[in-house]
Amino acid sequence: VVVVVIIGTIAIGGPDVIWDRSVEGGRIDFFNMTPSLYERQTFWAVLIGGFFYWTSFNSVNQTMVQRYMSLPNLKKAKLSIAMFTVGMGVFVSVCCYAGLLLYGKYYQCDPATVGLVKTDDQLFPHYVMEAVGKLKGIPGLFIAGVFGAALSSLSVVLNSTSAVLLEDILKGLFRVNPSPFVANLFVRGSVIVLGLAAMGCLFIIERLGGILSVATSLSAIAAGTTCGIFTLGMLVPWSNTQGALVGGVSGALLSGWVSLGSQFAGAAGEIVPHKLPVSVDGCIEDLLTNVTMVNPAYPDETGVFPLYRLSYHWITPIGVLTVLIIGTIVSFLTGPRDLRYIDPELISPVIHRFLPQESFGNYGTASRSTAGSVVANFCEEMQPQCSRVVHTVEHNGQVTKSR
Repeated sequence: VVVVVIIGTIAIGGPDVIWDRSVEGGRIDFFNMTPSLYERQTFWAVLIGGFFYWTSFNSVNQTMVQRYMSLPNLKKAKLSIAMFTVGMGVFVSVCCYAGLLLYGKYYQCDPATVGLVKTDDQLFPHYVMEAVGKLKGIPGLFIAGVFGAALSSLSVVLNSTSAVLLEDILKGLFRVNPSPFVANLFVRGSVIVLGLAAMGCLFIIERLGGILSVATSLSAIAAGTTCGIFTLGMLVPWSNTQGALVGGVSGALLSGWVSLGSQFAGAAGEIVPHKLPVSVDGCIEDLLTNVTMVNPAYPDETGVFPLYRLSYHWITPIGVLTVLIIGTIVSFLTGPRDLRYIDPELISPVIHRFLPQESFGNYGTASRSTAGSVVANFCEEMQPQCSRVVHTVEHNGQVTKSR
């Protein structure tokens, strides 16, 4: 992508040309302060919704936690988060610049309008073949980069999901303890089934609209629920199992209802995202043979259920707030936990001032002695890792899981 962007920038005349054309076409709008929750891209929707979404992705997402757990200590885990944040910022910036590059290239001849591409997702590959396709090796490099990035992310998701199915579903929920051979077959079979399911979803997603909004809105269902459950446990000391369960289910159902409802409404043509105007004034006559420029007609969305019209950026905050509110109320009604017997290390430091002093005394030296006995029993079963685990506990004064 970087190579294509560099070559395209040089060919078009430099970044200043791209910027001037983008400003003239109304593509630069950093501070759209519209308070409406129904407008897809606003400053507040991107800021607040993006904060909740990326916080969930970086803190409680299974694929990210799996990466953190593979590192030797907390310092390197924090360093990996910092590196990921910088890298993701650079990557998103490059993608946004690539979008401006496409507009700068086609600002007078929109490929979608003249029928050269069918969807917006095909615009960048079309540009690659048109602008740099004559340079041998560049299209192949582009395809290799895209496939490499996609497969690396997909492999992590399949690996972590199969591990969850084995540990939390098969062993945890159904109380089945398979042999290593059977567990290995189960994990490999799960990866195959999940991979086929992911491929099948492609045929559904292509009918729902742009890949960005669809992927974000669907992943926001799990992101909001998981982030809400962990936030409930850290910020609400009296929360209990019933509250977490009811709150989690409620958050998943509500955010799923909003997400899927908006996707189905979009597929039915009831909701159509408003697009900025494009031009075909610079197209050659052969491309304009069957093209008639008309103002796009958008359906009246006032009759659509209000939650379906929400911007997809708000789905994650909806899930988080639902889990917190419902979980807190249910925990209080079903019998809140005794704050004197809560481990302060499991609660956010900003809440420590509200905890009774007994909780710090009960989980002072007692928790460390308990941790020592747990590790001692663990070492009897796992002799090869015994010395390393004991050293970690004695050095840090707390239990550290090693996988």
